[in-house]
Amino acid sequence: MSLPSHSQIIVIGGGIIGCSTAYHLAKDHKAEVLLLEQGKLTSGSTWHAAGLVGQLRSSASITQVLRYSVDLYKKLDAETGLETGWKMSGCLRLACNEDRWIEFKRLATTARSFNMDMHLLSPSEVKAMWPLMDVSDLVGATFLPTDGQANPTDITQSLAKGARMHGVRIVEGERVTGFRMDGERITAVETAQGTIACETVVNCAGQWARQLGELAGINVPLQPVKHQYIVTEPIAGLASDTATVRDPDRRTYFKEEVGGLVMGGYEPNPQAWTTGDVPDSFEFQLFDDDWDHFEQHLHQAIARVPALENTGVKQMINGPESFTPDGNFILGRAPECENMYVGAGFNAFGIASGGGAGWVLAEWVMSGEAPLDLWTVDIRRFSELHRDRQWVCDRTLEAYGKHYTIGFPHEEYETGRPRIVSPLYERLKERRAVFGSKLGWERPNWFAPPGTEPQDQYSMGRQNWFDAVGEEHRAVREAVGLFDQSSFAKFELRGSGAAAAMDAICANHVSKPAGRLTYTQLLNSRGGIECDLTVARLADDHFYIVTGTGFRTHDGTWIRDHLPDGSEATLTDVTEDFGTLSLMGPKARDVLQAVTTADCTNEAFPFGHVQEVEIAGHPVRALRITYVGELGWELHTPLSATGDIFDALMTAGAAHGIRPCGYRAIESLRLEKGYRAWGSDITPNDSPFEAGLGWAVKLKRDMNFIGRAAAERTANSPLKKKLACFTVEDPGVVLLGRETILRNGEFAGYLTSAGFGYSVGKSIGFGYVRHADGVNDDYLSSGKYELVVATERVPATLHLEALYDAANARIKV
Repeated sequence: MSLPSHSQIIVIGGGIIGCSTAYHLAKDHKAEVLLLEQGKLTSGSTWHAAGLVGQLRSSASITQVLRYSVDLYKKLDAETGLETGWKMSGCLRLACNEDRWIEFKRLATTARSFNMDMHLLSPSEVKAMWPLMDVSDLVGATFLPTDGQANPTDITQSLAKGARMHGVRIVEGERVTGFRMDGERITAVETAQGTIACETVVNCAGQWARQLGELAGINVPLQPVKHQYIVTEPIAGLASDTATVRDPDRRTYFKEEVGGLVMGGYEPNPQAWTTGDVPDSFEFQLFDDDWDHFEQHLHQAIARVPALENTGVKQMINGPESFTPDGNFILGRAPECENMYVGAGFNAFGIASGGGAGWVLAEWVMSGEAPLDLWTVDIRRFSELHRDRQWVCDRTLEAYGKHYTIGFPHEEYETGRPRIVSPLYERLKERRAVFGSKLGWERPNWFAPPGTEPQDQYSMGRQNWFDAVGEEHRAVREAVGLFDQSSFAKFELRGSGAAAAMDAICANHVSKPAGRLTYTQLLNSRGGIECDLTVARLADDHFYIVTGTGFRTHDGTWIRDHLPDGSEATLTDVTEDFGTLSLMGPKARDVLQAVTTADCTNEAFPFGHVQEVEIAGHPVRALRITYVGELGWELHTPLSATGDIFDALMTAGAAHGIRPCGYRAIESLRLEKGYRAWGSDITPNDSPFEAGLGWAVKLKRDMNFIGRAAAERTANSPLKKKLACFTVEDPGVVLLGRETILRNGEFAGYLTSAGFGYSVGKSIGFGYVRHADGVNDDYLSSGKYELVVATERVPATLHLEALYDAANARIKV
C-alpha cells in the first residue's frame, strides 16, 4: 500500500492498543487516521499474551476503563464479523493466609462500591467450582463472574477490521525512522518509504515505545521483562467454562484453553530482557524455553492442581512484556512534545485494558484532556529521574516481583534508593528517621523512638509506626514540629504578563498585591480539579508556585500548556534551588521569632502572606500557610542553607519542645483539619463545589479563567455528590480509603482517603456522598451512616465541619 503524504493522526504500532486507539479515533471522532506497523499486526507482544481479562482496580476510573474493554469485547464481533474469543468464565482469586483474606475482603468491598458483584467463597465452594483444585490450604477465595478471557490476536484483528470499516488506513511493514520537528512539535513522520505530514502522533509501539519516543526527545519509562507460561495437553474433567484462577500466594495463574490449561506466574526474581534498544526485527519471536527459571511456578502449580503432574506440556511461551516502574500503564500526551500521545507499558494487562485504553486515549487526543481521572496511568507522573534506564529497570523488576504479593498499606519500594536526598538526610537519619520515597526523593515518613527498630513492619492492621506517629502528631498540636518538605515541586513565573497569565489559569484570585499568597485549584474544561497548589506573589511580575512532590511534571506541564498565547511570562522549575522546612504548631511563632529579626507577630505577618526574612545569615522565603491546621510557616531556603537553618530552628526550639516530624503525621493532622489531598479527595473528576472548595473559585469576579463555564454550571445546579467527613467509634477499625459509604442502608459512595486522628482518637475518612436527585447539607445531615470495612458494616458519624479547630484548640466530635 502506498503511503499518503499527509494524515491528520498517525498511530504507530499495530498491537491491541494501537488498533483500539485507531478504531476509537475513527469510529467515535471521525478522525483521519493512518496506522503504521513495522511488522505485522500483533507481531510484537500482543500475539503471545495469555489473554486473561480482569476488571477491578483500586481506581474507579481505571476500573471503568477495564469494564469498557469487557463491554466492547462482548459486542465487537457483531460489528466486524470477526470473533474475539471472548469468554466470560469469571475469575477466582485464592487466599492462603489471613492477611491475604483481609486484602480480598477489602477488594470485595471496593468491587461492590464500583457496582461489581464480587463473591466471597469458602474452600468447599471453590472445590465445587474447580474440582481439580487442591483447596486444603485455602482460607477462602473471591469470585468475580464478569471477568473472563479472550484471544489477543482475534481481538486485535477484529479491532483492526473495525478501524478499517470506519476509514482508518493500516500499513504493515512500515517502520518509523524519525520525526521532523518544529521546536517541541512533530510536523511529519519519517519512514523508510517516505515522509508523512501530520497534526498528531500516537505512540502505541509497545516495547519499542521507549526508543520511538526518544526520536522525538520523549521519555517513555518502560522495561521489557521476560514472562513465561505453558500450555498443557488436555486434562480430563476440565470443563470449557472453567473459571480463570489467580493464585497470588503461589504466584501463579491459570486459564482453560482447548481442554488444557494455560499456566504462568510472577516470580520474585524476574529477568529483564534489555536496557538497550529492542531490535526492530523482533517479530513473532520468543526466547528460548527457560525451564530452570520456570521450575518455581511448576512446583506451585502442581501443588494447586495435582493433575498437572501427569499432564504433558504442548508449548512454553517465553516472550517479552513491557512493564513500568510502578506497575501502572502509560497514557497521555508526553510533556516534552506538544503533539505526541503515548499508550504503552501495560504490565501484561494489555488485553484487559486494550479496549478501554484505546477509548480514553482517543478522547484525550481529540480534546487535549483526559476524559476521566487517569492520574494513576498519566505519563506526567514521571520525571527526569525516569530517563535513567538502569534505575527504571531495577525498579520495574521490583514492581514485577510485587505483582502477586500482598498489597500492604503504606508499602514502599526499596530499589534505587536513596536517589535524591535533601541536605538534611544525614541529620534526619541520625534522629532515627524512617524514609519513604516520592519521585526519587527520600522523605521522612516517621521517626523511631529509642528501642523501636527504625524500619516499617507491614501488616493489614495497625503497623509498628502507629504510636510513634501519634507522638509526632501531638507535638505539632501541643508544641511545635519541624518537617523537611524540600521535595516540594517549586516553580517561578516571571514576566510582564505573569499576573494576567495566572488570572487566566487559576480558579481563585491570585493577582493580589505582592506579599500575598493564595491557595488555588487549576480547572479543566469540565470544571474538574487538575492541580491544587499555592501561589505566592513576590513582585508585580514574579510569582512563586508550590505543589506536591509527585505532581512536578504534571502541574508544570499543565501550567505551560495553558499559559495564554503570546503571554509575556516564563515558567521555570526551581525545585532543586530551594529546600523547604515547615515549622508548625502553637509554639511556631516563638521559635521563628528567636531566629530572625523580622517581626513575626500576627499583625506584622498575618496568615496568607509571604515575606523574605533572614535566618542563620541566609535569606528565606517565609510563607505563612499550613496543611496541618496549626499556626505555622513554610520556610523556603536556598538549598545549600537548609542544614544551617534546620540547626538554628532545632536549637531555638529545644526550649519549646520542638521535634522533627514526618509525612505520616502530616496525613493524620490534615485529616483532622479537613484539608483535601489531590489525587484522592480531589481529582479531575471532581468540582471544587462538590469538594467543599467553592469558596476558592472567583465566580463573583468579572474574570474569565479555564473551566469557568463548567464551574458556573455546577455552582448553579443541584450537586450530585458532596465530600463529607466520617468517623468511627471503634479504635480498632482501620480505614484506608475505598471503604463503602452506606446511607440509611443504601450505597451512597466510597471513601477517597482515610487514616487515624490522634487528637480526636478516631479513624477518619473522607468520601463523596452521592445522590442523583441532589446532595446538600440537609440531605447529608438527615442520613444514618455506616462504612463497609472489609465486608463488615461499621456505624459511622458524618461531620460537615473540620474535626479540629486550632484557633480554639477545640475538638469538634
